[in-house]
Amino acid sequence: MKWIAALTISLFTASSAASASDFEFWPGAEYDPAIPTLEATVGHAPGERITTHADMLRYLEALEQAAPERLRLVTFGQSWQGRDLVYAIVTSPENLGRVDAIKAGMQALRNADRTDAAEARRIIESQPAVTWLSYSVHGNEISSTDAALLTAYHLLAAQNDPRVAQILDQTVVIIDPLQNPDGRERFILRYEMSRGLEPDSDRLSAEHNEPWPSGRTNHYLFDLNRDWFKLTQPETRARVRVIQEWYPVAFVDAHEMGSDSTYFFAPEAVPYNPNLAAGQRELLEDFGRNNARWFDKFGIDYFTREVFDAFYPGYGASWPSYFGSVAMTYEQASSRGLVVRRYDGTEMPYAETVRNHFVTSLATAETVAMQRQRMLQTFYDYQLSAIEEGSEEDVRSYLIPTQADQAGADKLARLLVQQGARVDRATDRFSACGQDYEAGSYVIDLAQPAKRLLRTLLDADTAMDAEFLAEQERRRAKGLPDEIYDVTAWSLPLMMNLTVRPCDRRVGRSLEAVAGDETPRGSLAGPDPAVSYLVPWGEAPAARLLAHAHRRGLAVKSSDKTFVNGGVSYPAGTLIFDAQDNPPELRAVLTELAETTGARVQAVDDSWVTDGPNFGSGQVVRMNAPKIAMAWDEPTNSYSAGNTRFVIERQFDTPVTVIRTDGLATADLRRYQVLILPSTWGSYRSVLGERGVRNLSEWVQRGGVLVTLGGGTRFAAHPEVDLLGIRRERAVVPEAVEASEIEVEEEGDATVPGVLLESEAALAAAEAPLEDSPDSVGGVLLRAGTDPDHWLAAGVSPELYVLARGSDIYTPLRRDDGVNVVRFLGADDVLASGYLWEENRRQLAFKPFAVVQERGDGMVIGFTQDPTVRAYLDGLNVLLMNAIFRGAAHARPVR
Repeated sequence: MKWIAALTISLFTASSAASASDFEFWPGAEYDPAIPTLEATVGHAPGERITTHADMLRYLEALEQAAPERLRLVTFGQSWQGRDLVYAIVTSPENLGRVDAIKAGMQALRNADRTDAAEARRIIESQPAVTWLSYSVHGNEISSTDAALLTAYHLLAAQNDPRVAQILDQTVVIIDPLQNPDGRERFILRYEMSRGLEPDSDRLSAEHNEPWPSGRTNHYLFDLNRDWFKLTQPETRARVRVIQEWYPVAFVDAHEMGSDSTYFFAPEAVPYNPNLAAGQRELLEDFGRNNARWFDKFGIDYFTREVFDAFYPGYGASWPSYFGSVAMTYEQASSRGLVVRRYDGTEMPYAETVRNHFVTSLATAETVAMQRQRMLQTFYDYQLSAIEEGSEEDVRSYLIPTQADQAGADKLARLLVQQGARVDRATDRFSACGQDYEAGSYVIDLAQPAKRLLRTLLDADTAMDAEFLAEQERRRAKGLPDEIYDVTAWSLPLMMNLTVRPCDRRVGRSLEAVAGDETPRGSLAGPDPAVSYLVPWGEAPAARLLAHAHRRGLAVKSSDKTFVNGGVSYPAGTLIFDAQDNPPELRAVLTELAETTGARVQAVDDSWVTDGPNFGSGQVVRMNAPKIAMAWDEPTNSYSAGNTRFVIERQFDTPVTVIRTDGLATADLRRYQVLILPSTWGSYRSVLGERGVRNLSEWVQRGGVLVTLGGGTRFAAHPEVDLLGIRRERAVVPEAVEASEIEVEEEGDATVPGVLLESEAALAAAEAPLEDSPDSVGGVLLRAGTDPDHWLAAGVSPELYVLARGSDIYTPLRRDDGVNVVRFLGADDVLASGYLWEENRRQLAFKPFAVVQERGDGMVIGFTQDPTVRAYLDGLNVLLMNAIFRGAAHARPVR
């Protein structure tokens, strides 16, 4: 046929020089003129400009209007900034007319414990398979959205591509064209502002240098490709909800990577997550081979089995695997504009990058169509094997007891249900596996289709392949970078600091199903009238209630110590609302706030305390509403800045004023009580200069509370700043060789004394840099212990879990400088989950995570790791809120 013959020609010899309007995306293709082109609809051809979100919607609406029997556009959510999230259903008229039945069929295959083999066989023989193609989760990875539009056009308009009829008849193709519209619009605005007379390929050009924070992230600067199992962002929550309406058998997440690369598709690199099923991995090979077949015809370079692994479950190319999909990432070298010059001097036009994603999109849909029944059977078998494993393995259920942070336990249960797991709540007391459980405890039976997701998210640790780890140790010994792509630990119970117990038997009585949309349970109890109202500290709802109380102008105090009132013990940090200090409608306001926030409020008619400080003690502080500022823009790590702002504003309903970092050098900060320095990609000292350091130091001395996170603590602990007395450590010198044996005697000497290297260890020490940092850690969960006597630890669990990344390890504060409020446990106990280099494990032992150092009337609170990373660490949120609210309460600014 004409279009196949065209592929035997050298297709793209002049593609770099050709304009996008002349670029042949599918040489020889003939298209139905009744289907509108992108150029006719929005004014530019594919690859000629970067299509905006608004133009994308306009074009998809035009396609729907032209072919409503084959394409249906569905709006399923909105971004933070109010842009519509949409997907397009593309299939045959017959299939589009029975969409609800197709969804029901996939639901039946998913719920294999309720669908017998005969019914499953009927569905598999008659049901089209669902392919989900997702594009541009990172807003500055631009080509895939235009490829999505081209894919939709080709499936509707191509008249001489025999694959199209097969794809439309045998499958339903879901095109999710733009996962992160806010980030894409940020990128396009910046790019268009930088353009000149013609597109510039020079990497030094402003066109190719994105200002902070880049278009990669969403409004709150989240990497949406790391949010799939935590569901913190509205874009992710909406997407996860609709994906579970369809349960696609294949899922592609189309990305971009560095400009000097080629194209990546499955199979992925090792390690694989051990909870993946063999059938899924076998099918990865089929997708890769079909992609490769078409790339060979087009003369496109590619690579597989390198860089991008399938271990971490939080990617878009990973999370769907745990409901049985074959999930894959596709990575195209990026032009980051309309043309870019590569390292070898060749130029890569935007149209070429669009073409490559377009080719794999069609190839993926073709693979599903060719293997429709096998894909559906594999999906159904995945569910059956999950149920069988959940019935036979050593862990058959997870039990979540009622606990101090009940709000956290409730949140975890809802989070699992939102991802397709079945979770039950006990309506009566029960015993299991040697433990007693109260009514209200959660029971998760692993004999269910979501078993592999549950093991992945709830197990304390997920083991990496031993051969892979041995290879990483070999590389490290040679000074080569490791190949660990992302964090190696993500256990939800640890990150949320909750008790979740595995049990080797099932619990099957007095249970009720938990709904994913349950609202938090808040209440106000106790006598009326009341002398005071107490809100126990330690749960997120209490912190939210405090924020709302500040907004309502209520007077509130808090105890630094545990106390007993009316026979009830209240934890340190408990909020105290005295009736006499507040308006007459206090009870009604607190009742409303309890319902709004989910907090528990207890009214008491007697202020007498039988143990601990009385309400008028010096150990009870006034909790005035602090005005909070945060450094924003270079050199802050945009993820850290955005994640921190999100946690404070959206999880704790407290506004934050973000200030451009260079403005802090001269800003009058007297109206702020708290200033947060997020982690950093650069140097705060280089941006602030001596004047800025002096301004911050004087502000702290006058009563300000400076909170530093991760890399921000590097700034405060630097000797030239010296706001914190801790110092970043170098790597420990190996004991096998004395330091004098590997040091140069005097600078400038032409020769040095000879030494004998009698072992491999001695050689390694001689090769090591004289001032070397500890090896960088990809991401592990570490155990840390708290000092219960310090107000920063009020209401905080005695043991916490910290996600540690990078190479920063700090000396402890000396007692005459301050307090090490949270420190890592000893070497034998510090590692909770993930893979940690042995040297780091020993050096991290007993080192600080959170320190407090007073400076004049103010203080500096330093976190040596970032507690807000990806909003994963719910278990650290109360500690962060203590730093902000209690830190401001304990500072003594001149008023």
